[in-house]
Amino acid sequence: MEAVVKAMENDAANPGRGSHQMAVRASRILFDARKQLGKLFRIANPNDIAFTVNTTMALNMAIKGILIPGDHVIATAVEHNSVRRPLEYLKQTAGIEVTYLETDEQGHLDSKRVEEAIRPSTKLVIVNHSSNLLGSILPIADIGSITRKHGVKLLVDAAQSAGVAEIDVEAMGIDLLAFPGHKGLLGPQGTGGLYIHPQVDLVPLLHGGTGSQSESAEQPNVRPDRYEAGTQNTPGLAGLKAGVQYILHETPRKIHTKEWGFTQRMMEGLLAVDGVRVLGPDLGKDRTGIVSFVVEGVDPSEAAFILDQHYRIAVRSGFHCTPLAHGMVGTLETGAIRASVGCFTEETDVDALIEAVKEIKRHYS
Repeated sequence: MEAVVKAMENDAANPGRGSHQMAVRASRILFDARKQLGKLFRIANPNDIAFTVNTTMALNMAIKGILIPGDHVIATAVEHNSVRRPLEYLKQTAGIEVTYLETDEQGHLDSKRVEEAIRPSTKLVIVNHSSNLLGSILPIADIGSITRKHGVKLLVDAAQSAGVAEIDVEAMGIDLLAFPGHKGLLGPQGTGGLYIHPQVDLVPLLHGGTGSQSESAEQPNVRPDRYEAGTQNTPGLAGLKAGVQYILHETPRKIHTKEWGFTQRMMEGLLAVDGVRVLGPDLGKDRTGIVSFVVEGVDPSEAAFILDQHYRIAVRSGFHCTPLAHGMVGTLETGAIRASVGCFTEETDVDALIEAVKEIKRHYS
């Protein structure tokens, strides 16, 4: 918040649109934010990162920018609607073909199934690094080695993993990486980005002013301008830069270890409550900081309302924009309750949720 306010007070100019001091400082904020993200994701050239307003925009940029009629896409059944809906739109309007690979009930996917699904027309493989319902983590490096072997591009949705899981785009074979600013990277809402491999050229989602090559009627080819038409959210990206600096200082490994410990404590407590089912990887298995569960005899939406109004505990109920995943785990009719931990969660927060669920279950028994 301090970084956002400082940018608004001192650097309230349009980056890349002028040579006066405020505009130069605004441009520096964007460059520094790119540079910090490059360190985090092991990206050699920070200009290969295009800023967006969220992961959804980044995914749309990648999907609609690379696919053409006749292309085949492989995705998973744990994908968010930010992947599924653009794909279904292109199925209807551009005639692309899509194969959705089911995971097991815990959200795990055998990478060999990706290779088995590849066709001569396969252009793109899209995988959710971590399920936003199950918390499961997919084997990105194994999938990346397969896609590189077959000359297929790999798009990774890092909405749940950026900042809490180690990501190396080169070592993991990632061609396109979509990420949010407001989740694990601790930045403000309305920030995010897309890493685009230097050998990948996308048709820009937006066309317009970039501050560069303004005499031309065509969108410039230089990065990141090619993918960043319009004024950027400089104050928000100042906040994102501050968040990424914190992540780099703490390290994703340390943050993940801390969050994993909280998920295990939460799972142990919830599983001890009669009639509670926890979704995703079993106790002791690796996952991100998401624990989704259902309470027998209690509507998830009603339970979430009680947790908020009576206990001041914020959870999300419903279908979490991933109906295919709910279908796989048998919760498509009811939905589920999702609790999420973060790097600032404390044990007392976890214990408060467990006790609240116990009381709610007793009330409905």
